[in-house]
Formats: sequence, structure tokens, C-alpha cells
Amino acid sequence: MKYITYKKGYKYQLKEDYSVFIPELVGAIRLELVAVPFIRWDAGVLSISPGYAWDGPSGPTVDTKTFMRGSLVHDALYQLMREKVLPQQYRKLADKILYKMCREDKMMWVRAVWVYVAVRLFAGFASDPASRKPMLFAPFKT
Repeated sequence: MKYITYKKGYKYQLKEDYSVFIPELVGAIRLELVAVPFIRWDAGVLSISPGYAWDGPSGPTVDTKTFMRGSLVHDALYQLMREKVLPQQYRKLADKILYKMCREDKMMWVRAVWVYVAVRLFAGFASDPASRKPMLFAPFKT
């Protein structure tokens, strides 16, 4: 019997390429180690391909346009940590990048500070390789 393989927990899917230069991470990721579908790393540029799925802003928050770009990049960076491409020591920097992008996108500073504090206090598990989303199979795998 044929089955499908999937993961759950995603709300959004990127429809066009998105790239952002992250100078703070130049040298942090060795190019030859990046083998994560939909994510490319080249000389400080993080590129995310169409089809990339992410869960958007997490926690007790509202998904707003001022939060979407930051949540995309933050989720991709956390995924690189879960995949052991980006060392865990860069988690705080990923959280700062989220704050910076939210402010660039005109999020009110008080909300951006709340977002930063919340990810610092409660999101550590999401970058941990042990929290990778499991593969699911339907109807069942034989």
C-alpha cells in the first residue's frame, strides 16, 4: 500500500524566494554543511525558497504583518539549529534578529521587546535538535 509522509504544525507557506543578509552570522555557518531543504546559506545571505513552511508567530500573540518576516527568518534560523547546521550558541543572536526585523517592519517597540523577552524565556526548546517535528505517515507505513 502506498502512503504519504508529512509533518504537522505549520500555518504558512512561502510563495516567492526571500533572501536577507545577516552580517552577524558570516563565518558562523560553513557552507558545505548546509543541506536543509528550502534553506540556502551563502556568504552571509540566508535564502528561503518557495514552499518553505513555518508556523508564523508563536505563543500568545497575534499574527500581524509586522511579525511575519521576522517569524519566517527566526523559524529558519531555529531550524538550522535543530538540524545542527547552526550551533546553539547563536540562539540569542537569532532572537535579536527577530527583534530587529520586527522593528524594521514597524512593530511597536513595546511589543517587539515583549516578543524578544518571550522567545528568550520560552522558545529555547524550539531550537533544540530533540524537538524536531516527527515524520508522520498515512494511512500507515508497512
